[in-house]
Amino acid sequence: MTDLMRWFDTRRSPMDVIERLFEGDVGSSAIRVEEMMDGNTLVVRAELPGIDPEKDVDVTVADGVLSIKAERQEKKEQKGKDSYRSEFRYGSFMRRIPLPSGVQQGDITASYKDGLLEVRAPMPEQEQEAGASKIPISRG
Repeated sequence: MTDLMRWFDTRRSPMDVIERLFEGDVGSSAIRVEEMMDGNTLVVRAELPGIDPEKDVDVTVADGVLSIKAERQEKKEQKGKDSYRSEFRYGSFMRRIPLPSGVQQGDITASYKDGLLEVRAPMPEQEQEAGASKIPISRG
């Protein structure tokens, strides 16, 4: 049931849910991500093994949405005396994660280590809501 509820996360638009379905969010073509809070920071971790983050990964923020795009290209060749075998795999992957309102683009950082991309977005300070107060009514 929790997996089903994840599809209907209130921060995601209906179009995002449809895109995730067709992009293969539950299949192997999507980037697996983990979202969590670390104090006042939203942390998004994405599995991207075997990818050069400087050449093959693009992390952007636009209109309150974090986009992670990655591309993988692999080519293997085996040359023998009487044979030649070539194999290649390629594909592109993308995930979009809505950010909470108020997150400043300039404060977002990204790092990559051991096949794991980590994006950190500090949350804005929450203004304390003023307690209820009675407003006097004047007669005019």
